[in-house]
Amino acid sequence: MTDVVAMADRVSRRYGDTFALEDVSLQVSAGEIVGLLGPNGAGKSTLINLLVGLRRPTSGTVEIFGRNPREPQARRHIGVTPQETGLPPTLKVRECVDFVAAHFTDPVDRDELLDRFGLTTLAHRQTGGLSGGEKRRLAVALAFVGRPRLVFLDEPTTGLDVEARHALWQGIRTFHAEGGTVVLTSHYLEEIEALAERVVVLSGGSVLSDDTVEAVRSLTGVRRVSLCIAEVPPLHGVMSVEREGDRTHLLTTDADQLVRDLVVSGVAFQSLEIRATSLEEAFLSLTAQTNDPVTASSD
Repeated sequence: MTDVVAMADRVSRRYGDTFALEDVSLQVSAGEIVGLLGPNGAGKSTLINLLVGLRRPTSGTVEIFGRNPREPQARRHIGVTPQETGLPPTLKVRECVDFVAAHFTDPVDRDELLDRFGLTTLAHRQTGGLSGGEKRRLAVALAFVGRPRLVFLDEPTTGLDVEARHALWQGIRTFHAEGGTVVLTSHYLEEIEALAERVVVLSGGSVLSDDTVEAVRSLTGVRRVSLCIAEVPPLHGVMSVEREGDRTHLLTTDADQLVRDLVVSGVAFQSLEIRATSLEEAFLSLTAQTNDPVTASSD
């Protein structure tokens, strides 16, 4: 049987009259990397807060490792990096790691952890003197101190430059290769494509899609037609037009018909390419179908 390590069953969470989540179901199996995608207010952070026991659902059931996540025993094998973290400003980086490690019987070796997340050179720096990106890297590293089986990362690379982001990705991949399970949210769709095996798209507090990256791309049926053309003539079925240097990119649900219409128009073009949409394009297309976004401040 599949080892389900986290579960939400028909969960709703209401703040006053506003539903941050409504009738959401999700299962996460051991060894998965699951990416949660959605615009601000979609319910991503609310769902993570319910799964780690920081909030109670208004209705429905949440479990981690078969237990209520508000039980300390259930949380013993998880790691969490919330969207916003506070670090003691006078503690040094290595002291922060030691402080968190003291809560676990078999923590990861401090030097090993700092090296994995590119923090070795910062070990003797006070956290109050770190940049925003450096603080974020430390906050993510702390989620792995206790050798968790399951890690929740809410916008883990916010504020990081490209090099630091890729270093953090490698740390997550190493954890996953060792059998760890990851649930992460991100506004960087490139990040979800680089890390996740499965994508859950949330919008307006509901699940729009739960499938592989490739399946989410194909769900919309949108194709990207790229070509060199001086001016795009009026064409039926074009969802968007984007210019990038000397190339023009068209999104359409019927690439064959678009090309036929281009030929019939008589407008000169060259270097035609047709491919599946990126996850970003599929994500925007899916979420555009939801016209009632949640504006709760919890996410």
